[in-house]
Amino acid sequence: MLLDFFQDGLFAAIAAIGFSAISNPPRRAYLYCAVVAAVGHSVRFLLMGFAGWHIVPASTLAALLIGILAVLVSPKSRIPAETYLYPSLLPMIPGIYAYKAFGALVMCLYHGTESSFLHYFYLFADNGLTCFFILLGMVVGATLPMFLLPKISFQATRQKN
Repeated sequence: MLLDFFQDGLFAAIAAIGFSAISNPPRRAYLYCAVVAAVGHSVRFLLMGFAGWHIVPASTLAALLIGILAVLVSPKSRIPAETYLYPSLLPMIPGIYAYKAFGALVMCLYHGTESSFLHYFYLFADNGLTCFFILLGMVVGATLPMFLLPKISFQATRQKN
């Protein structure tokens, strides 16, 4: 289990570095982005695997932690928090739920009987709502620290006198 924990953090860090490279941040931002992503994704892994939490609250709490870390790191690195925040969240995007939701929606269209339609519509609703609430929780959790800590979160690019 310890190996799974470290693998989860490592792969989240690699994915976050790849996502952050798209926006061409300063080179010193890659390390911070990798650490923030690894910590956040590992917390979600622990909450789901060991504490038995559902993916929605686990993702919300992990996104809140990512937001707090990004806000706290930004003044020290002199790079805006968004540079770490968004690439660190992207490995937690619930792609499999979206894929299953739209797959079930397509299957609704191809099945004419009521029982099979209702089955696939149930799968569409279940996966689609799960995906929606994960994304909603991630947005709220990640942006809340920026609004709760405005003096810290907007200091990164200000000049010191």
